[in-house]
Amino acid sequence: MDKTTELGPMPNHIAFIMDGNGRWAKKRNMPREYGHRFGVKALQRILSHAEKLNVSYLTFYAFSTENWKRPQKEVDSILKLLDQYLSECEKNAEKYRFCIRFLGDKTPFGEKRMKRMCALEARTAAHSRVLQIAFNYGGRDDILHACNRLTSSGAREVTAEQFEEALYTHGAPDPDLLIRTGGDYRISNFLLWQIAYAELYFTDTLWPDFRPEDLDAAIADFRLRKRRYGGV
Repeated sequence: MDKTTELGPMPNHIAFIMDGNGRWAKKRNMPREYGHRFGVKALQRILSHAEKLNVSYLTFYAFSTENWKRPQKEVDSILKLLDQYLSECEKNAEKYRFCIRFLGDKTPFGEKRMKRMCALEARTAAHSRVLQIAFNYGGRDDILHACNRLTSSGAREVTAEQFEEALYTHGAPDPDLLIRTGGDYRISNFLLWQIAYAELYFTDTLWPDFRPEDLDAAIADFRLRKRRYGGV
């Protein structure tokens, strides 16, 4: 890097599309569920590193509204991982020092699991850093959900600020940087409203192999970009 190159600020909010768990497992002749388990380890690794970097907001795309179409065995294994993650957080909620929020419709998870998710959100609400886990989330569903909330309240015309308050992500700033692992170049129905001016970073690295140094590389690339927000 040229010593005269002026670096931009660190991203305040980083969002992740954690792609490649299934392919990572397949390369090792293991079932897809094996890849998801190691995907959780990667999430914990990146979460710890991002905390050291003082990133204030992190959003992880864990399970989309379309992922219910996957084989039932795989869906069940992902829900089991969710239960394990909830148990770990319930025991060590203060350890991570993050306000945990689940984005998406919780109702398909059943009353018991939904209560655990809501209780964890309430228990960690006082933390200043925010960890958002998008589970049963879709960008289109988020927008539709916001529209339904607003119309049910009697609203006929709304401002952008009022609309954003009705989104699952209300209260969080828009992502500055969106990172997608796994080699595909698409958004996959993630944060469609919120990433309007996010910088996009794509890497061939499969999510279970994503390391702190990979996050550092993405942030370094981000800080070299000039963000104009439609200006010059």
